Amino acid sequence: MMKLETGDEVQILRGKDKGKKGKIEKIFAKSDQVLVTGVNMYKKHVKKAGKKPGGIVEMMKPLSVSKVVLVCPKCNLATKSGFVVHNDKKARICKKCKQQI
Repeated sequence: MMKLETGDEVQILRGKDKGKKGKIEKIFAKSDQVLVTGVNMYKKHVKKAGKKPGGIVEMMKPLSVSKVVLVCPKCNLATKSGFVVHNDKKARICKKCKQQI
């Protein structure tokens, strides 16, 4: 089970973009990967196809979930998330400041 959701702010732990922050754009649950806006950018050479021009296009590639950590919107620290049940509703909490995310 993945504890991250689309729209969460995350910090990169490893790789060429270590230390950068960004929002999760898309989650690939089967492969345990996330697509983070503006991070893990690569250049791809594209041929001309019909009326579309060719050239070098920058694209984002997904990152493994193990390479990112959630940033709490309340305390602005990189943290793990936990779950608490209130009135039969499951809610995520920050492990550092104990506030609901």
